[in-house]
Amino acid sequence: MTEGSKERVYSEAEIAARLQADLPHWAYKDGWIRRTYKTNSWKGTLMVINTIGHLAEAAWHHPDLTASYAWVEIRLQNHAAKGISDKDFELARKIEEVVQWQPARDGGALEGTPQGDQRFAYLKYDR
Repeated sequence: MTEGSKERVYSEAEIAARLQADLPHWAYKDGWIRRTYKTNSWKGTLMVINTIGHLAEAAWHHPDLTASYAWVEIRLQNHAAKGISDKDFELARKIEEVVQWQPARDGGALEGTPQGDQRFAYLKYDR
């Protein structure tokens, strides 16, 4: 973004269409795109928060977070643009990709977290 240029802000209808097409577990409410990740415990909540923190810092686009024992809510809005911009959609997509990653589904060498053992459960996956 060059100095003095303004980022495109999406209308509510455009936001709804983008979320439906690309981020079906996200919603638009009160000027934010948002999503709640359900976890199995405080350990899982902290892992999600730290993952989001790393991605946000790497992207230099910082969300608002609210957390409790077994959930994390993330809210994205481009404060400088005063609305929802491509930055919000791109960071939401990356967060979704990383937090919802299940290596065992990829069929590679990585086994993933054992799903049948509650001692290791930390995230309640959507799929």
